[in-house]
Amino acid sequence: MEQIDLRSDTVTQPTKAMLEAMIKAPVGDDVLGDDPSVIRLQKKVAERFGKEAGLFVPSGTMSNQVAIKTHTQPGQEVLCDIGAHIYNFEGGAPAVLSGVQIRPLFSTNGILDPEKIKENLRFDDNVHHAPTALIEVENTHNRGGGTIIPLENIQKIRTIADQYRLSMHLDGARIWNAHVATEIPLNEYARYFESVSVCFSKGLGAPVGSMLLGSISFIEKAKRWRKVFGGGMRQAGYLAAAAEYAFEHHIERLKEDHEHAKYFASELNKLSELSIHMESVQTNIVMIDMDHLSASDLQKRLLAEGLVINPVSPTRLRAVFHLHINDEKTERAISIFQKVLSSIN
Repeated sequence: MEQIDLRSDTVTQPTKAMLEAMIKAPVGDDVLGDDPSVIRLQKKVAERFGKEAGLFVPSGTMSNQVAIKTHTQPGQEVLCDIGAHIYNFEGGAPAVLSGVQIRPLFSTNGILDPEKIKENLRFDDNVHHAPTALIEVENTHNRGGGTIIPLENIQKIRTIADQYRLSMHLDGARIWNAHVATEIPLNEYARYFESVSVCFSKGLGAPVGSMLLGSISFIEKAKRWRKVFGGGMRQAGYLAAAAEYAFEHHIERLKEDHEHAKYFASELNKLSELSIHMESVQTNIVMIDMDHLSASDLQKRLLAEGLVINPVSPTRLRAVFHLHINDEKTERAISIFQKVLSSIN
């Protein structure tokens, strides 16, 4: 029987219609700026987010890091929450590539306290400190369990950024999930940030690709850093066509992933060996906690029954729902958990 893969929404394969769109895509040379499919995608996505321009890049990490490089100077710092992707999962790139330090602040599920941000700002009038140059927000928040950063929270942080003339960057790898869950328009989320990173290869199901969005002048500067970081692609239109298909056809269907995640979480929460904070199950990610079991041991037992899932700590598993997980697979995943846990007791 086919395995059920809940490791991430990055494991999706292109659909037949997406592959057909890729084959038919007109292409040029994106480094030279004449790939028509890339140009069309950048314009279309930028317009949807209310930004002047977009820059197609291979990965979300590159998008975030190009943004940081464009916003900052060596010796400055970036404020984010302690669970942020740029701090935990991007290989120390801000230090290596931009010469800046990340200063993480403690938060609840990635939702930063605006007052804590204000208290922790640093300025260049004190030679002991790296001055704050950028505030970063991740929405939805991966380590928070796919939680949505409330718009009111973002607005308060924007007020502080304006007061101290600081820029803001949105890691919106899964902003589509927040948009679908709240029905808040994408341009409303984006308007509070000088730059926005979005990803096509997670919930939207494209094989490769992210985009950095901002003003025309910002994106012109970012193009140089994309090239320096090795992100210049030639006939990138084939990948842009997949991303465009995902952008046009796979946003609204994210509701199905959210429904599967909530149902899965509610059923697993009935098992005494597991604990799930249901208020945190807001989109397509479920964090599964256990008091007396080893996450790595449980992972191996689940794998033996056909369920692939990853630990994110010694006592926590993360399940991520995506376009290849239907009703039947969701039910089967629940049954596998039930079977494995009953065999342990």
